[in-house]
Amino acid sequence: MSLPAEPAAGLGVLRERIDALDRELLGLLNRRAQLALEVGELKKREGSVVFRPEREAQVISGLKQVNAGPLRGDSVAPIWREIMSACRSLEMPTRVAFLGPAGTFSEEASLGFFGSSIERVACATFDEVLHATLSGAADFGVVPVENSTEGVVTRVLDLFLTTPLFIIGETSLHVRHNLLRKVEGLEGIGAVCAHPQALAQCHRWLSHHLPQAERRPVASNAEGARLASIDPQVAAIASVRAGSEFGLHVLAPAIQDEAHNRTRFTVLAHPDRHPAPKASGHDCTSLVVSVPNRPGAVHDMLVPLKTHGVSMTRFESRPARSGQWEYYFYIDLQGHPDEPRVDQALRELRKTCAFFKVLGAYPVDMK
Repeated sequence: MSLPAEPAAGLGVLRERIDALDRELLGLLNRRAQLALEVGELKKREGSVVFRPEREAQVISGLKQVNAGPLRGDSVAPIWREIMSACRSLEMPTRVAFLGPAGTFSEEASLGFFGSSIERVACATFDEVLHATLSGAADFGVVPVENSTEGVVTRVLDLFLTTPLFIIGETSLHVRHNLLRKVEGLEGIGAVCAHPQALAQCHRWLSHHLPQAERRPVASNAEGARLASIDPQVAAIASVRAGSEFGLHVLAPAIQDEAHNRTRFTVLAHPDRHPAPKASGHDCTSLVVSVPNRPGAVHDMLVPLKTHGVSMTRFESRPARSGQWEYYFYIDLQGHPDEPRVDQALRELRKTCAFFKVLGAYPVDMK
């Protein structure tokens, strides 16, 4: 004879259990924070840096592997980034430069990578982001490098050629563009302000719904939102966060032409102030090269990769502006130079190139 089922706990009882767990979690987090402070003291004595992207990537990857649910695996990373961000800020403030003002996708990418416990350094241009990171006004710079709809951000690629900064990490952001305005309704919109990439990514929607409106490129989407906040005849294309920042109505959500519109951002640091990340097991090596203008030169450049089994995940070309129809090639490889096969492939590749520069080797998120 089976016993009667125990009655389900009521809502009040469940809330009490959750409150008790929250207090327990807070206590555990404070214990973690105390350990982080002790680690910080050791790092100061050793002269080590506070932020190690490969270490944080390994922590998150390990937690994803042991997660048994019902918490979803893709929820683990943002939760622990915030925990590590809060603990890191106890050791030393992290200053991050990005294309501003507040409310840009670059700011959102910065918060997604470092967590919200950072000091934000908003810059007017990509050049200023690099300058702030070079000068020490910021510890890190975050810049977009490519969009799944419109391709590479050419100004950033050109800046990579001459800057001593190197890539220590990357993050990808699902970009949803929204039409924002100070007043409701589409009537009377004379201009739409946004970054040139955003205007291009919303071309079809703008052509159909606002064919007569001027498309006015500005330095950032958040700058477009700021302009829309002071002129009711101006609309902006920007994030919901930018709309909230400047008190704008969302006239139309998600107006980008491609539903799965993503932008990839790189995180930059100065080699004199931050060491290159060690291999994490899931890494990308980025480089820029050029080859002599002769038959078969590009083929010869790729042979070492095939010989040593190194996969190429990105291959972009940019004119060298020499007037000789020469090009720079931006290449992403799977793996890290600490791995013998990658190291050997790079050594042989360098011999075939007229110009060779490793932009960085860094951990990537394996979905």
